[in-house]
Amino acid sequence: MGVLLATIDSSIMLIAMPDIFRGIQLDPLLPENSFYLLWMILGYLVTSSVLVVSVGRLGDLFGRVRMYNLGFVIYTFASLMLTIDWMTGHAGAIWLLVWRIVQGVGGAFLVGNSGAILTDAFPARQRGLALGINNVAGISGTFIGLILGGLLAPISWRLVFLISVPFGILGAVWAYRKLHDLSTRSGEPIDWLGNVTFAVGLILVMIGITHGIQPHGGHTMGWTSPLVLGCLGGGVALLIAFGIIETRVRYPMFRLPLFKIRAFTFGTLSTFLSALGRGGLMFILIIWLQGIWLPLHGYSFEETPLWAGIYMLPLTVGFLAAGPVSGYLSDRFGARPFATSGMLAAAVTFALLELLPIDFPYPAFAAILLLNGLAMGCFASPNRAAVMNSLPANHRGSGGGMNSTFQNSAQVFSIGIFFTLMITGLAAALPTTLTTGLEAHHVPAAAAQAVAASPPVSVLFAAFLGYNPMQHLLGDNVIAQLPPADSAALTGNTFFPNLISGPFQQGLHIAFGFAIAACLIAAGASAFRGSRYVAELETPVLTHKN
Repeated sequence: MGVLLATIDSSIMLIAMPDIFRGIQLDPLLPENSFYLLWMILGYLVTSSVLVVSVGRLGDLFGRVRMYNLGFVIYTFASLMLTIDWMTGHAGAIWLLVWRIVQGVGGAFLVGNSGAILTDAFPARQRGLALGINNVAGISGTFIGLILGGLLAPISWRLVFLISVPFGILGAVWAYRKLHDLSTRSGEPIDWLGNVTFAVGLILVMIGITHGIQPHGGHTMGWTSPLVLGCLGGGVALLIAFGIIETRVRYPMFRLPLFKIRAFTFGTLSTFLSALGRGGLMFILIIWLQGIWLPLHGYSFEETPLWAGIYMLPLTVGFLAAGPVSGYLSDRFGARPFATSGMLAAAVTFALLELLPIDFPYPAFAAILLLNGLAMGCFASPNRAAVMNSLPANHRGSGGGMNSTFQNSAQVFSIGIFFTLMITGLAAALPTTLTTGLEAHHVPAAAAQAVAASPPVSVLFAAFLGYNPMQHLLGDNVIAQLPPADSAALTGNTFFPNLISGPFQQGLHIAFGFAIAACLIAAGASAFRGSRYVAELETPVLTHKN
C-alpha cells in the first residue's frame, strides 16, 4: 500500500494538471508560469530521488519500520494540506509546490525502506515473489495514477489529493499496529557532509535538466543558458566532491564498497538504464495519444487526458501479470535469464512502436503496450530481488536506497532526454509546417509566423495538458477575424493532429532509437551480473579500508 500510494502520486497530476491550474486560476502555458508547470510535474519525483538513499540509511540506523511509518504520517499530512489550498494565482501554485515537495519526502520514506523491510521479512527463496509483488505495485501505481487523475480532476481538482488521505490514514494505522522491525541497528553516526553534498548536487543537476528543455534567448531549448550551465556544472562538481568524501569518511552515506559485489553493481546499472529507457516513454505516449490519435478519432481535446490513461491500460496489465510470476520463477532459477530477456523484449517493443504509423490501429498499439508491460515486469521484479539478495543485512536500507536513487534519478534524466530529442525533431520541421498550414486557412502572415516561432515545447505541453493547441496559440482575437469555415477547421479535432503528425514522427524515431539503445545496454549489463548470489550464503568483506 505504501509503495502504491507513493507511485500513484508521482503520476496522478500528469492528467489532472489542466483542472488543477483552472482551479487555482493560472494559465500553465504562459512563459512566466512554466516554472510552476514543470515543478508540479517533477518536484515530487526530484524530492524522492534526492532523499531515498538518506532515508534508507536512517532506516539502517534507527529502524526501517520506524522510518517507514513516519513516511505514512508525512505523506498523509502533506496530502491533506494540498487539498485545503484556498489561494489562487501564483500564491496558490507556490502552496501546491511546497506541499508536493513535503509529500515527496513522505514518499521517499516509504519507497526507501519498503524493499529492505521485505528483504528482512522473507527468506531468500521467497524474496523474488515478495519483492515482485511490491515492485509491481510501485510500477503499476504510476499508470493507475493516470486513470485516477483523469477520473477525479473533472469532478474537483482537490479530489486528486484528497483520495490519498483515507488510504494514508489506513496505511499508517495498519503499519503502526502490525509491522515489526527485524533489522539490526548499526548505531553508526550520520554522514552529514555526504548527505548535504549529494542532495544539493543532485538537486542542481535536476534543476538544470528541467530548465534545459525550456526555451532561452531565442533558442528552442535552454541548454546554453547561464542558469542551466551553472546548475549542471555546480551539481556535477558537488557530486564529484561527494564521491571523494564518501571514500574518506568512516561511516559513509553511500556505501561505495557495495559496488564490489558484482550482482549489486550490474543489477543497479540495469535498473538505471531500464528506467532511462522507460521514464520518458509515458510522456511521449501521452502526447501521441492526446495530441494526435485521440482527436483524430473523435475525442475533444478536453476529453483526451482521461482517455489517454484508459488506452494505456494494457501496459499496466502487462506489469501486473509478469511481475509476480517472474519474481516467483527467479526465486527458483535466478534473476539473470528473466531480467536479461525482459530488457531484450522491451527493446523489441520500442522497435515495433517505431514501425507503427502515427494514426495506428489500436489493437496493434495495445498489443505492443501489453508486450512492453510484460517485458518490463519480467525485468523489474527479478532484478530488484537480485539486488536486495546481494546486500548484507546491515546495509539493506542504504543499498536499497542507492538502487532506488539510480532508478528515480534516471526517470528525471529520461524525461529531460526524451523531451530534448522530441523538441530537436520537431524544431527541424514544425515552423515551416505551421506557417504553411495556418496561411492556407487565411491566418494573417504575421500571426502565422508568430505561432510558428513559438517554442516547440509550448506545442508539446499544450497537447500534453489537453488544451486545443491552435485556439490557445492563435488566441481568440485572431480566430474571431477568420472566415467561419477556417475558424472551425483550425479549432476542430483534425487540423492540429494532421499538421503535427509529420514533425512528431521525426521526433518519435529519435526518441525510440534512444530507448532501444538504453534497453540493449541494460540487457548486456544484466547478463554480466553473474550467477545467483545471496549475501547470507556468502559473506563479502565490506570495510572502508578495502
